[in-house]
Amino acid sequence: MDTLFSPWRMEYIQDSDKVDGCIFCRFPAESNDEKRYILHRSTTCFVMLNAYPYNSGHLMIAPYRHIASYDLLNRNELLDLNMVAQKCLSMMRTVLSPQGFNMGINMGKVAGAGFDGHVHLHIVPRWNGDTNFMPVMSQTRVLPEALDATYSKFKEAWALNES
Repeated sequence: MDTLFSPWRMEYIQDSDKVDGCIFCRFPAESNDEKRYILHRSTTCFVMLNAYPYNSGHLMIAPYRHIASYDLLNRNELLDLNMVAQKCLSMMRTVLSPQGFNMGINMGKVAGAGFDGHVHLHIVPRWNGDTNFMPVMSQTRVLPEALDATYSKFKEAWALNES
């Protein structure tokens, strides 16, 4: 039997209960975008790669303001978040050529929110056949590309789109 290693999972398992504060407040304040995989900063929100993705290219968009629910976003935040989401979709189509997307917001622990105090939008690119037996049988996701490589591709594509 072959062995599949996913060493990044251990960091997630060991640190899942040790996260200090809110990553959506802490990470943009650190001004260390590459380390935190922050791809873009807008006026009211920012885009970052999910460090524990469901699929390669899994992005999250969060407002800078610490707020728990989508319906509490003000008009500027709501418009900015959705305009940035539209740019993310376009950029992801160019870089990854996905065949579809899942987009969602989990509000509250019972809805699956890992950080339920700070609303954020997930965008997950999808391809025909990207879900196989691994997540079902062994609770393991197979990601074909390292986060650093995806981040570099996205950053370059975003910069080209801005100019």
